[in-house]
Amino acid sequence: MPLSLYVGTRKGVWTATSVDRRAWRVGDPGFLGTQCHHVVLDPRDRRTLLCASRQWHLGPTVFRSTDGGATWKEAESPPRFPKGDARGRAVDHVFWLTPSSAAEPGVWYAGTSPKGLFRSEDGGRTWAPITGFNDHPQQAQWVGSDKDETPDGGKLHSILVDPRDPRHLYLSMSGGGTFESTDAGADWRPLNSGVAMDFAPPKEDGTEYPFGHDPHCVVLHPQRPDRLWQQNHCGVYRMDRPEGRWVRVGRNLPPEVGDIGFPVVVHPRDPDTAWVFPMDGGGNWPRTPPSARPALFRTRDAGATWERQDRGFPTTPAWWTVKRQAMVADDHDPVGLYFGTTQGEVWGSVDEGASFSLLFRDLPQIHAISVAEHD
Repeated sequence: MPLSLYVGTRKGVWTATSVDRRAWRVGDPGFLGTQCHHVVLDPRDRRTLLCASRQWHLGPTVFRSTDGGATWKEAESPPRFPKGDARGRAVDHVFWLTPSSAAEPGVWYAGTSPKGLFRSEDGGRTWAPITGFNDHPQQAQWVGSDKDETPDGGKLHSILVDPRDPRHLYLSMSGGGTFESTDAGADWRPLNSGVAMDFAPPKEDGTEYPFGHDPHCVVLHPQRPDRLWQQNHCGVYRMDRPEGRWVRVGRNLPPEVGDIGFPVVVHPRDPDTAWVFPMDGGGNWPRTPPSARPALFRTRDAGATWERQDRGFPTTPAWWTVKRQAMVADDHDPVGLYFGTTQGEVWGSVDEGASFSLLFRDLPQIHAISVAEHD
């Protein structure tokens, strides 16, 4: 079946299509000149396409398309904090979009900067704040500050819906950690045991702090939802429920590479297989490949060992990196991998990372990539 890549960039959205995963046709841009942080096709109807965009004249908003991005319509009520918010919060940009499970057609979630969680029940036309998180009595303590963290503000991201139970939700924040709800967002609890130990010593009573520092990306395995992976500012972690404790499997990566990066991607059928894209986290945190040699690292044993995958990548120094939403896998056999770089290149592999090729280039800095299959 034909595949589409939806590429959100610093200056617009591009759609690329292919029937063989090797030759790609790149269409004209949408929203040219505006930031697009996330573009996602609804896997439940394979028709509804949402884009989180920060328009210069409209500000932060969400657009909706049902014709593959040929035309777009702005949300009637985009994600926003209520007027007169007690903490003075106002959405600067919508950063993350997640469709709910098949049990809730039309339901979507959005994460914003500053850190807020929002829900749509009509396919992205209107959005409402989830007060169980946004106004939780401990939320201000969890987020640390409404204006801190990343260079352009703290982010709520990695919104995950358990495919077995749409009331079971996860979210993560840069910074603040990972949190879980089992009642559709009415209440939340920290889920940071194991990570907290890596950046803060235990309290005087020997217990860990509940906060999880800075998760960059968190994913769950679609066929084993109790297996979660996290690429954190502190390293690569895996969690198996119901234990509820993160284990730093990134320590098994080569020490000269380290385990700092932004994205983590799982194999769609094998919960023990995952990929990360390490970057240099030393010194001034240059956010470039270690030694200017970009590579993915794959584990096939749940993080016990890792193998380098860089066949086809530049042999001369390359200084780009890959952001947290900019690496994805398709459902084919063998699995295809796709990622976009901060230099506007899109790379792909049709053999589960054994080799890569440059699919297309010369786009603006890439924020996000998603992949979808069409009938």
